[in-house]
Amino acid sequence: MFSVTSTQHVLAVKDIESTEGYFLDKLGFSVRFRVEGWSFLSLGSFHIMLGHCPDEISARETHEHSYFAYVNCEDIDEIYRDYQRRGADIFQAIADKPWGLREFGVETPEGHRIMFGEDIEPASSS
Repeated sequence: MFSVTSTQHVLAVKDIESTEGYFLDKLGFSVRFRVEGWSFLSLGSFHIMLGHCPDEISARETHEHSYFAYVNCEDIDEIYRDYQRRGADIFQAIADKPWGLREFGVETPEGHRIMFGEDIEPASSS
């Protein structure tokens, strides 16, 4: 039986420096390494590959197709407060959803959207 150990998302960006800065400063990622035209970033086992593509349309222009990742996490309220403090562009405020997740969404300067979610603990019956 196989196992997925992490994900790595490839994003085409017009301005690699400012997009990398956003991931580092606002979302808490760190740089794994850089090569000509590429920046490899990580937040735990969530990996991003930013590719410099100045002639492509921006993610914002793809509207609802700009969502590229859903990150299942723990301590979502702490992450949310940290992102608020850092000044991340939160396009969807944190809320409990009817599908059993507490979630919020952030957007990069070029319009790529990421959702963060945590399972809601079922209420215990007494």
